[in-house]
Amino acid sequence: MLDNMPRGTICIEDIEIGMSRHLSKVVTDRDIELFAEVSTDRNPVHLDEQYAQDTIFEGRIAHGMLTAGLISAVIGEQLPGHGTVYLGQSLRFMAPVRPGDMVRAEVTVTAIDHAKRRVTLETLASVGKTVVLKGEALVLAPSRKFD
Repeated sequence: MLDNMPRGTICIEDIEIGMSRHLSKVVTDRDIELFAEVSTDRNPVHLDEQYAQDTIFEGRIAHGMLTAGLISAVIGEQLPGHGTVYLGQSLRFMAPVRPGDMVRAEVTVTAIDHAKRRVTLETLASVGKTVVLKGEALVLAPSRKFD
């Protein structure tokens, strides 16, 4: 990983609309193999180049949920960070991620419900200027009142 922001916790009391955090990671063959093992999703479009050449992707692609996992990493490690509880996530897969691609995963605060400690985040992943995933997350943010 590179170009990543500090890890830790931002409590609900300090979160503001427009606040954003991101990470960047090169998706490797090993990442794809490990994700296939952990998830048990061994679809050959992810693992077999010869098979994948004959698909609409014309080559191997990473699992969409592997890319979505990078969004989860930003939420769980940076914004809001440690102590966050994921409540929901919508995802739209816009373009494939291929082995060797540098993926930038970013979340931006779009709404805050202080009374319920809920934060809505726009979620986005891109490879270069191509958006590969977009969606929205709803999370329960940590609070200093519950430390």
